[in-house]
Amino acid sequence: MIQKLENSKQHVANQIFHVFQNSYPIEAKLINASNFPPLARSARNVKAAKTLFYGFYEKGELAGVIEVRTRGQNLEIDSLTVEPKHFKKGIAGRLINHVLDAFEYSRAVVETAAGNEPAINLYKKHGFVEYKRWTPSHDIKKVAMSLENTL
Repeated sequence: MIQKLENSKQHVANQIFHVFQNSYPIEAKLINASNFPPLARSARNVKAAKTLFYGFYEKGELAGVIEVRTRGQNLEIDSLTVEPKHFKKGIAGRLINHVLDAFEYSRAVVETAAGNEPAINLYKKHGFVEYKRWTPSHDIKKVAMSLENTL
């Protein structure tokens, strides 16, 4: 079941933070990053975020989180994480579908590490196409992808 998460509530921010802290080390290892900026994000930061969070619950447990924002006609996916024990269950895909269906947008965008092939393939599966590659100051090569909404 997917529901909007009230990240301004401390216990919800803590749940989101817990999923981040369990998932992001696996991504960091996958892309061979010793300094992975998402791991530095605190529960306090999650609680104060002005973005929107949606969570996928399985048997009462928060199993996946997607964080989005809208800027004009753009829908931006800021983060997408799944609790590792719930990998390979289609949760990330369901969260992507949920936000793509829930918002009106002309373009959806997402950024991920260029070495994160599972994420890149997941976004491609949902129609996203790469439009940019670059290396920011933290030296983790990134890829930006977008999906044009033709409706």
